[in-house]
Amino acid sequence: MDKETGKAFDFKLFKRLVGYTKPYRVTFYGVALAAILISVFAVLTPLVVRKIINEAITNVNADKLLFFTIAMLVVLLGQVISQLLFNYYANWLGESVIRDIRVQLFKHVVGFRMKYFDNSSIGVLVTRTVADMQRIGEIFSQGFFVIVADLLKMISAAVVMVIINWKLSLIVFALLPILLYATRLFQKAMKVAFIEVRTQVSNLNSFVQERLTGMRIVQLFNREAIEQEKFREINEKHQNAWLKTVWYNSIFFPVAEIVSSISVGLIVWYGLYQNINSLSKEQSGTIFAFIMFTEIMFRPLRQIADKFNTLQMGMVAANRVFGILNTESKIEDNGTVRKETVKGAIQFKKVHFGYIEKEEVLHGISFDVKAGETVAIVGATGAGKSTIINLLNRFYEINSGTICIDAIPIKEYKLESLRSKIAVVLQDVFLFADTIANNISLKNESISIEDIEAAAKEIGVHDFIKSLPKGYLYNVKERGAMLSSGQRQLIAFLRAYVSNPSILILDEATSSIDTYSEQLIQKATDKITEGRTSIIIAHRLATIRKADKILVMDAGHIIETGTHKELLEKGGYYKNLYEAQFLSEEVTV
Repeated sequence: MDKETGKAFDFKLFKRLVGYTKPYRVTFYGVALAAILISVFAVLTPLVVRKIINEAITNVNADKLLFFTIAMLVVLLGQVISQLLFNYYANWLGESVIRDIRVQLFKHVVGFRMKYFDNSSIGVLVTRTVADMQRIGEIFSQGFFVIVADLLKMISAAVVMVIINWKLSLIVFALLPILLYATRLFQKAMKVAFIEVRTQVSNLNSFVQERLTGMRIVQLFNREAIEQEKFREINEKHQNAWLKTVWYNSIFFPVAEIVSSISVGLIVWYGLYQNINSLSKEQSGTIFAFIMFTEIMFRPLRQIADKFNTLQMGMVAANRVFGILNTESKIEDNGTVRKETVKGAIQFKKVHFGYIEKEEVLHGISFDVKAGETVAIVGATGAGKSTIINLLNRFYEINSGTICIDAIPIKEYKLESLRSKIAVVLQDVFLFADTIANNISLKNESISIEDIEAAAKEIGVHDFIKSLPKGYLYNVKERGAMLSSGQRQLIAFLRAYVSNPSILILDEATSSIDTYSEQLIQKATDKITEGRTSIIIAHRLATIRKADKILVMDAGHIIETGTHKELLEKGGYYKNLYEAQFLSEEVTV
């Protein structure tokens, strides 16, 4: 399918979509039946009107007038009920289908490797999960079923018209090609216009999102007027794109109305003036019926371009969503080992890895971490420190070598079991727009508020949390915006501690925070590393003096190993790094 415009109707894609209606098969057939009933009642209405005029009004027959009036009410009531059921259940079916696809998509995306997210736009994934899903729903609610219902009405009307009076039918059919041609031109023009609209909507959304997110920078550098002018230009392009669609609508619909009116005029002219001398009682009702049939024939055509556009946009959206669902980017979870307790012994054996093919980040590194041992990893930016953590959690697959926990290769563990034994505290702490308690427990039902409070007291952060409005029920807002970086770090430490991990990882957890927060975090660090295997990736070397072992990395290699004292005595890379940092801190003070 073309990425921009797509096909008007892709049967293979539609067949896959229809597969999602299997749990709602009764509703699917019910909507189809309602579409048939709508076409039947639509055709019956002119026929009953024809009967009323020919047999009741012309003959002045009160009994027949009453009978056909009741019949008309029954037909109208049937039409209203059919239309109501059609509209409701077509929309219900569409919403049910996209709910199921959305759940499947989210479950699929959550299982992706980190490499997929490294190369993908989060904004695009959000669009696929929200906006594109609604487009798919419209295939059922405003596209396919509506088009089928309209086509059934048109076909039914055409058949009945030919049966009643083929000469009058020819007048209507003669004008149909004109309207069909105009509809086709309109559809092509609207397709191009809507592509432009989507582009400008995307540009507008991106601009607004970026400026709102970076409002601090906008105001700090006095860019309000500049950004306002840029927004005015983008908004004007957005307006012009929409005005183009308004212009095409302004041309097409009057043309359609004119063709419809001409058709009605020709029917009246042919039926009355050309046959005035031989006009029978039956012809009067027939003319009225044909005027109504003309409306049934022409009204759907006036809207068919929009409906095909809806169908087409839905198909494009479905193609994009299925493109993600077809993506195979999951970490293989073929392991069978599930351990209730893990001692925490870690072993890397000649591990090679690169985020990009043929560009290695780790060059055959090997090291051991004993159970309960605290190991620090230091080195310059890009040395490969955080990569070790990513590989231990199996966020990425190694190129070669082996990583073991308790002498068992991590590939042999069930992924859920492996990650449940490891807790990570990152430098950039992510908090959800929720309460502190929920951000700590991550809504794990096995962790109660009492457990959280007890853990907070143990690591010394209870008083800080209780000082906030509503304490543990304080909503930190999006990404923890209501807290300082140090406070977010404390929440992250508590989150790791209550999960009771066998292996704890602190990734630059004490960088870029104030002195008071650092003291609390250092106390928390001492508590949560006690008795468990800990890996500390450190930028500030003063915080790792107590580590049992320090690994010094450079360009993907481990170049030195030892304790803080041993490494200083060696007088190598670590000593130079330590002294440079120590002197830098002295100068700053």
